[in-house]
Formats: sequence, C-alpha cells, structure tokens
Amino acid sequence: MSGTVWQSLFAAGILVILGMVATWFFALRLKNFGIVDAVWSFLFAPVSWIYVLSGDGWQARRMVVAVTVTLWSLRLGIHLARRIAFHHPEEDRRYAALRREWGEVANLRMLGFYLLQGGLIVVLSVPFLLPTMNTTPGIAYIEWLGLALFAAGLAGESLADSQLAKGRREGDVVCRRGLWNYSRHPNYFFEWIVWVGFALFASASEMGWLAWVSPMLMLHFLLNVTGIPMTEDLSVQRKGEAYLEYQRTTSPFVPWFRKTL
Repeated sequence: MSGTVWQSLFAAGILVILGMVATWFFALRLKNFGIVDAVWSFLFAPVSWIYVLSGDGWQARRMVVAVTVTLWSLRLGIHLARRIAFHHPEEDRRYAALRREWGEVANLRMLGFYLLQGGLIVVLSVPFLLPTMNTTPGIAYIEWLGLALFAAGLAGESLADSQLAKGRREGDVVCRRGLWNYSRHPNYFFEWIVWVGFALFASASEMGWLAWVSPMLMLHFLLNVTGIPMTEDLSVQRKGEAYLEYQRTTSPFVPWFRKTL
C-alpha cells in the first residue's frame, strides 16, 4: 500500500479514538452506554471524507464514495439517535446487561469496548478507502451493480425500521408488519446488503478483494455476536411464547415465506 493509504488510515484511527473517548465521557455523564450505537454510525461519514479528501483517485468516483457513505451513515445514525432519545434515560437492554455482568469494572471495560468499536470502524471502512485511490476514469459495470445493491439495501433497511417503529407505537407485541412478516431481522439483512454493495463497488479498484472482509465481518457480528443472538435472547425474555412462535414460523435473517405449523 502507498504512503497515502497509511496516512489516511492513521488519520481515520485518530479520529475514531478521539470520538470514542469523548463518547465514553458523555455516556458516563448520561449513565447510558447505549449512545455509542448512534455515534458509531455517525463516525463513518467523517472517516469516508478523510479518504475522499486525501485520495488521488478519479474525482467523480471519490464523490460517489462521499455521497453514499454519508447518506447511509446519517440515516442510520439519526434513526438510532432518535430511538435512544425516545427511551432515555432507560439504557438499551444490551448495554444494561453488560453493565450488570461487568459489575464494578463496567466503566473501564466499556471504554475498552468503545475503543474496540472504533477500531472496527477503521477495518470496516476499507471499501470506502480503496475506490478513492482508483485513478481509472468512468464507473465500471461492477461498480454500478454495487451502487444498485447499496440503494436496495438502504431502501429496505429504511422501510424495515419504519415498519418496526410503527408497530411499537401501535402496541404490537411482536412486529409482523411488512418485511417483518418474512424475516425476524429484515433491518439486519438489508444492512448487510448495503455492505455487500460497498464491497462490490470497491472490487473494481486495486486490491479490491480486501473490501470483502467488511461484509464478512458484518455478517459474523450480525449472526453470531451482538446482532441476532443477543436481540433474540432479550426478546424471548420480554415476549415469551409470542416470540417463540415467531421464531418457529419466520426466517431469522433472509426474507422468506412463513412456515405453517
């Protein structure tokens, strides 16, 4: 990799470290560690702009990176910030569970968790970095395909979030509206599609294969770590048999037809 690439990654790393430390201090004052979800989403936009402004690739391609990442980052960040504000001062159940599990060292361990989240931003942002170094003029077919997938993922995720929010406002015990009738986590599925789109767009650039680490990591986290497993455990605790029946009949991730019991 060129010196410009390493400089861009270093600048992005400094940004996310400062952002996560500041968020940790703010979370301590609010007594709500859940705010990191919104900040994590927001930080991708300035990271992408670091790459765009420091890259020497074709200008139009760099602008595509800036617009798509900023659009996705702000939409998700605003959505999460509104959800956090609506529930404040109640802390997200996932972070409340970690606070209980970690006990007296919760604050210090959460700082480490925040910094780990910041490091993940830098790793996941590789699909944004590579195209900003691509000097080839014109948008390749695979890049257009990536943009199409990005648009589909962004639209699907926005729709899923809207349907879930409406279900909560109207008192649904288990949301089965729209996309939620075909997947227990359509928001996660379309979030992953967004990342596949980013990776496809970056595939036309030098060392584009590196971009596929991001959707693979995102899929792992969604399916096996902080996404579906923790969300479903908490949903079963709160909703009992209603959610167990939902699990038996509805696809966990990829939207598909419901099973009949």
